[in-house]
Amino acid sequence: MPNYRTAESVSPKHPDKLCDRISDAVLDAYLASDPDSRVAIDVAGGHGTVFVTGEVTSRAAVDIPAIVKRIAGSAEVIVHIAEQSSQIAQGVDTGGAGDQGIMVGYATNETPEHLPLEVVLSRNLNQTLYRRWPYDGKTQVTIRDKEIVSIVASYQHAPNDELEDAVKEWARTQKYVSSCFVKGRNDNPALYINPAGDWNVGGFDADAGLTGRKLVVDNYGPRIPIGGGAFSGKDPSKVDRSAAYMARKIAVDYLQRFQANECYVYLAYAIGYSQPLEATVVVDGIERTIEGYDLTPSGIISALTLKQPIYERTAEYGHFGHKTFTWE
Repeated sequence: MPNYRTAESVSPKHPDKLCDRISDAVLDAYLASDPDSRVAIDVAGGHGTVFVTGEVTSRAAVDIPAIVKRIAGSAEVIVHIAEQSSQIAQGVDTGGAGDQGIMVGYATNETPEHLPLEVVLSRNLNQTLYRRWPYDGKTQVTIRDKEIVSIVASYQHAPNDELEDAVKEWARTQKYVSSCFVKGRNDNPALYINPAGDWNVGGFDADAGLTGRKLVVDNYGPRIPIGGGAFSGKDPSKVDRSAAYMARKIAVDYLQRFQANECYVYLAYAIGYSQPLEATVVVDGIERTIEGYDLTPSGIISALTLKQPIYERTAEYGHFGHKTFTWE
């Protein structure tokens, strides 16, 4: 049976990504002045209004409307933020996890980024198109046995014919898949270019967005399970972010150590407890013991130097596969 695999990517100006970026930019602003800030920021935006809510305990003062304006343009900004619950804080203050959950890490040898090929292709196409049209947009790539079967590209302010030419030019340069658009070949990729027609209204003008609504894009694509909650807007005491990053690091480390094809890592926590309830790595289908890592929240934060204002960049094109991040 053919091995079909599909993944999508969205541009930094997609409404959901605007919300992710605002959440992480606010987080960065707090961490820049107070690295011990406790932050959990959610954003809902659309049609001229951006609502910023959540919990912050920090010595820093942050101009949130200015951050929103920088990322999303002029809009009515409603800010409703409270301090972190004292009953949650009492478990975190002693070194415990900020919440329960299971985090999944993954790595594969099929691409240099150690990500599934379909994820790398859809992301790379998105980045290529965004450099030319820095607006709202989405891409999707379907492959079968390392051959591109279909490509979807929808981009604001991108005329259909120009967008199609750009997609074809990109496809011809991809070295990890079979050649595309070979004359006389019937199985060239099917193209769906602005399939609903050319469009000029995008971002918050066209649709509403919400922090954490692109979880699969942020992780490893639809073929790999995800565990914990969203990442954006959360300081690293929240293990659904920091432990997901550590799970990725362990997966990459074990992939390289055993020269494996793929690795899965599972880390589970309980709120207020510092040690994981589960720490499992599966290397090419064989379960192995995770050794040599401090998997407490404080240990993860220290090992990956996570109390830095580094997070807005993570909200743009997924949290994994970028060599500049310490968990890679």
